[in-house]
Amino acid sequence: MIQRRPLILGAAALAGLSTLGLPALAFAQGAKLKVAAVYTVPFEQQWVGRIHKALKAAEARGEIEYKATENVANADYERVMREYANAGNQLIVGEAFAVEAAARKVARDFPKTMFLMGSSGKPQAPNFSVFDNYIQEPAYLTGMIAGGMSKSGKIGLVGGFPIPEVNRLMQAFMAGAKEVNPKVEFTVTFINSWFDPPKAKEAAFAMVDKGVDVLYAERFGVSDAAKERKVLAIGNVINTQAQYPDTVVASALWNMEPTIDRALRLVKEGQFKAEEYGVYSHMKHKGSELSPLGTFEKKVPADLVARVKAREAEILAGKFSVRIDDSQPKSTAR
Repeated sequence: MIQRRPLILGAAALAGLSTLGLPALAFAQGAKLKVAAVYTVPFEQQWVGRIHKALKAAEARGEIEYKATENVANADYERVMREYANAGNQLIVGEAFAVEAAARKVARDFPKTMFLMGSSGKPQAPNFSVFDNYIQEPAYLTGMIAGGMSKSGKIGLVGGFPIPEVNRLMQAFMAGAKEVNPKVEFTVTFINSWFDPPKAKEAAFAMVDKGVDVLYAERFGVSDAAKERKVLAIGNVINTQAQYPDTVVASALWNMEPTIDRALRLVKEGQFKAEEYGVYSHMKHKGSELSPLGTFEKKVPADLVARVKAREAEILAGKFSVRIDDSQPKSTAR
């Protein structure tokens, strides 16, 4: 371990220590951390967009050199990871959900490179940490809002794939809605794509045709359908109310900054290790939050707002826990 005291080293000594993989020394000399990211979808996709935003913020602060590749096919993912590792990037960020085996193999082959990957699996020692958007707490709160705003008692949910990362948010949303309206009925559809707005839109249209008047927009395209059919929508991961001021009531927001900033700090200090970063998406770490009501501030009933705020306060105080349920949600509509 490098001691926290001034060091005066010659060029030869520096060269020797650099081979030991001690990034903290480089930062003592003012070097920026080299970070790369590999994404299977475009930057505009909400999940990846939050990671990209956090890394761009670190770049803007002058902390890192950041490079990223979007729209990488699963078959090319390992190759791109290896290219970034061979290029000397000290931290590689990405999503390993569909390429777990390949991503973990790269990490084993580059033990001095640190990896922070979205994953359904466990950390892999010594250098493969995992994260996910554990934003079930604000998802529960948006469910409460949906349950209280639905006049028909019918709510629709459109998701990408029925995997734990999606299921837990939908389950939390449904639980929140049922707290406010125990008789609410749900229609659930998965489009089997992470980015297909037209397909998500069509799925949402079908739900509205069956009486749904509030839509959970886990995917892009759902809010467009809600706007066209003049029903309400609940956002996920990002706040799109500015684009849909009369449609999107509220959103469960994911803030990736606590996760990214912690990883960057640990790499700089030479303390990065295989860990589970999911907890840093919880509300108490400011990794997630309920968006402001904004244009709906006067449209949501005051008693419902009070009820949601009370539950939010209980979550932040540790007095109420939103259950993590990764099982696939099912339609309950008759």
